[in-house]
Amino acid sequence: MEISHVYSKPRREFGRQCLFSDRPEEVMVDIHPVPSLASQFILKTPKDQALQACRDMSEHQVNTERFESSSCGLNHVEGGWPKDINPKDLEQTIRFRKKVEKEENYINSLQYLGIVMEHCIRQNNTIDIYKQYLEEDEELEESPELLNAKTINVLRDPNEVKRTITGLSWHPDGGRKLAAAYCSLQFQKTPKDMSLDSYIWDIENPNCPEMTLKPESPLVCLDYNPKDPHTLVGGSYNGQIAYWDTRKGSQPVEYSSMEHSHRDPVYKIIWLQSKTGTDAFSASTDGQVLWWDVRKLSEPTERLVLDPGREGNLDKALGAISLEFEPTMPTKFMVGTEQGLVVSCNRKAKTPAEKIVCTYDGHHGPIYALQRNPFFPKNFLTVGDWTARIWSEDIKESSIMWTKYQRSYLMDACWSPVRPSVFFTVKTEGVLDIWDILFKQSDPTLSIKVSDKALYSLRVQENGRLVACGSHSGEATLLEICSGLSTLQKNEKSLVAAMFERETKREKILEARQREIRLKERSRSEQSREDEAGREDGEDNPDQLIARAESDFYTLVEAEMRRRERREETPQENDDCDEREVKNGVENGETGNTDSSR
Repeated sequence: MEISHVYSKPRREFGRQCLFSDRPEEVMVDIHPVPSLASQFILKTPKDQALQACRDMSEHQVNTERFESSSCGLNHVEGGWPKDINPKDLEQTIRFRKKVEKEENYINSLQYLGIVMEHCIRQNNTIDIYKQYLEEDEELEESPELLNAKTINVLRDPNEVKRTITGLSWHPDGGRKLAAAYCSLQFQKTPKDMSLDSYIWDIENPNCPEMTLKPESPLVCLDYNPKDPHTLVGGSYNGQIAYWDTRKGSQPVEYSSMEHSHRDPVYKIIWLQSKTGTDAFSASTDGQVLWWDVRKLSEPTERLVLDPGREGNLDKALGAISLEFEPTMPTKFMVGTEQGLVVSCNRKAKTPAEKIVCTYDGHHGPIYALQRNPFFPKNFLTVGDWTARIWSEDIKESSIMWTKYQRSYLMDACWSPVRPSVFFTVKTEGVLDIWDILFKQSDPTLSIKVSDKALYSLRVQENGRLVACGSHSGEATLLEICSGLSTLQKNEKSLVAAMFERETKREKILEARQREIRLKERSRSEQSREDEAGREDGEDNPDQLIARAESDFYTLVEAEMRRRERREETPQENDDCDEREVKNGVENGETGNTDSSR
């Protein structure tokens, strides 16, 4: 059955009927202008406007992956046999060789190759390919490279509320990744909507982080495991220790318990050199150094209280803010404190009091960075207040070298892993300073304005070419250092060793001189105390006091009598002089009268 729809509409709503026909044009109406309206005519000024009939374009910078080339050597192995011949079958190979030797191409190619080989043999007999010729001339021809550092990438905090990068750690395999800890260290000034996340970045992709670390409290520091590149450990603002395995996701694998963790933020955590590769130790401003096994973070395996009195009193402990551990010295470690002291410790001591070996005092404020020289472990670098100082373990009174006072605070520092004379420092005015103590010691060799904000953290890649700087605004800037500052120079190790030894001897001589001066002053003070004590003992005798008072009294009386006698003698002499003058005048007058009478 068909369904039909009928639409009804009045004829008047259809409008005028359209009648179309093919006919030439014709004028329907001709309206002439009205002269009375000419006075109301307004002439508009023309306006030219250009239009672009194409899409809007914008310029973007894209970081492409750089190509790295390397020179390789190859060992030639006998081969090139046909598929049907087994090279290990001696009969087949001999048969094939005889067949090839009978061919004409074989003889021609052998004659050609013989000429080339003879030429190469004569070259080898003439020149030793393993000897370096014209070495001095090449050094003279080399032009000195201008020291520079260029920015490679800037890794920005993806959150709206920017946080300070308080810690950095390079990936141990090749340094293609960088882990950054983000935290606001302003007490009770943290915004409510601030993110708690920290990130792992691929340095070739600055647009978004490769992985997000999601702790319960913001991370102040973190460190990659040098033995296992998939694991890293971090210290939180609430004092807890968190352990990650990047293969298991963004959430921590395990946390330390609150009751056995630090009471203050964990400012430094470092992996220890152990057989299992699961040991680490941390330092905090609560005055404790705690050792951990990441397989069991319920409680620390060992504890040290940084009490300078060696009594283990936590109320008198020094707040730790930096930490240093050298794998070549597995029992020794050093702690930088808020009070400007460097505490040298020995983990294997028998008693807790013996674990604190000595202290080094040289800064007026917290020691933000502490690191041993990778080539000379007895010398270490510290940064605090406005200076960077280089110390020797043998001298505890003062540092052997130091920079002049800067205009702004130094917040972090580290040695170059490839050059023993180069170290890096960052300042609150956003400047990265590169120091080469062989070149000059009073000023940095190269200063780069990295950011308008303060720089708080610094890490150098293992090859010494890339430097990462963390700023107050959450930007991690990657800089590539020129080869002049990242390549070991000729005789550099021996020159630096001689410099450290010379400065150590100088400080030892000055220290001995200061000790002599202090001993002399002490002996003088003791002598003066003995004299005062003798005087006090003498004054206690009443007979001596009376005799001294009598002698003082008679001395004063005699002096007063002498003074009075002198006063009495002076007017008598004046009267005698007057009488003599009068007598002389009278005698002269009588003589004159007798002459006149005559």
